[in-house]
Amino acid sequence: MGKYFGTDGFRGEAGVNLTADHGYKVGRFLGWYYSALREQKGNTEPARIVIGKDTRRSSYMFEYSLVAGLTASGADAYLLHVTTTPSVAYIARVDDFDCGIMISASHNPYYDNGIKLIDSAGEKMPEETLTLIEDYLDGKLHLFGRDWPELPFASREHVGCTVDYVAGRNRYMGYLISLGIYSFRGVKVGLDCANGSSWNIAKSVFDALGADTYVINNQPNGLNINNNAGSTHIEGLQKFVVEKGLDIGFAYDGDADRCLCVDEKGNVITGDHILYIYGCYMKERGKLITNTVVTTVMSNFGLYKAFDEQGIGYAKTAVGDKYVYEYMSKNGCRLGGEQSGHIIFSKYASTGDGILTSLKMMEVMLAKKKPMSELAAPLKIYPQVLVNVRVTDKKAAQEDAAVQQAVAKAAEALGDSGRILVRESGTEPLVRVMVEAQDHDICQKYVDDVVNVICSRGYKA
Repeated sequence: MGKYFGTDGFRGEAGVNLTADHGYKVGRFLGWYYSALREQKGNTEPARIVIGKDTRRSSYMFEYSLVAGLTASGADAYLLHVTTTPSVAYIARVDDFDCGIMISASHNPYYDNGIKLIDSAGEKMPEETLTLIEDYLDGKLHLFGRDWPELPFASREHVGCTVDYVAGRNRYMGYLISLGIYSFRGVKVGLDCANGSSWNIAKSVFDALGADTYVINNQPNGLNINNNAGSTHIEGLQKFVVEKGLDIGFAYDGDADRCLCVDEKGNVITGDHILYIYGCYMKERGKLITNTVVTTVMSNFGLYKAFDEQGIGYAKTAVGDKYVYEYMSKNGCRLGGEQSGHIIFSKYASTGDGILTSLKMMEVMLAKKKPMSELAAPLKIYPQVLVNVRVTDKKAAQEDAAVQQAVAKAAEALGDSGRILVRESGTEPLVRVMVEAQDHDICQKYVDDVVNVICSRGYKA
């Protein structure tokens, strides 16, 4: 994690700690850097960089400041306009761009924004490149054997231009439609677009595949993205599915890289359910290469029990789709994701893709001719209690012998009927104590045991 770029790009409140000036400088660096790399290979064509944005008011400001920086450094900027994060990754990869930029703060409120950088393979930008950008922002860039207190401006015919690239977004939609192997005719589908990136893409895709599509939260005004809408506020879609008598509902987040479902009875189908349903479907057809589904440590204990029953293996990574994807690419796994609905189907995409996830869930329902509630039924989600303890020293609190003893004691008592997980927050001075077990009171007891020891040892802030 760098000074500016975290696991999900350069995030901040727009105009406060993420400003148009930051956007301009990121553009200046990327335009110059990728043009320089081309020159080293004897390629005099300008660098080509593709940009997408979500529906936040401030996304215009960042789009234009990034474009100003890119073109001033001699790169050409291709604008997809309002589109999803996975579409930028797809287009960066298939249309031979030097890199892609997505302007979004995902599921955060409208006043936040972020700059996510994607490399030419459609994957998250390598740490080394992000470090160079941070060095430039801090005025200490050293590259190609010399210091760069400032970067040269392009002039005359070398100044970059912008290209309206709506065609790229349309081609991405065509790609999604091509993955629909069954007709959706006669299926009543509800979509919650979170007033975000998917507002005009998801319905077009479902309509093209023949579904009866019912949509909510598809009227973005720049200020209502994720506001009581989308995958982080799924109760709206639950009500909508039941009231309209729909067969299935899908909720996306602001930039549509996640998806959660609602079954025909109005129950939430989490990312864990999606991994279970699709993992079983892949295994049945002999498509689950390595027989491993990649999860994070936050997946529910019930998911692992259900996988054990099906003879499906699993890996657990740190929290963050970045770590899930890293594990998948290193080990050749085809399916992975997070409880939050960030699911990666590595055969089809290099990032989580909410609309793709919803198409894959439709495929399982249609292939097996079963409603979603029945597909999800074998997975029993265990009750969970999570307590965040504000501490003076995260590391010392976790490494304390008495705390470790309390954790070991709880783990032993739970045996194979539950689990305890103690981890630190990546961004705040918190230690998170979580227990999953067959009943809520058991969870509460063991969480309290460990929290009491942390407090009695004097770590509580």
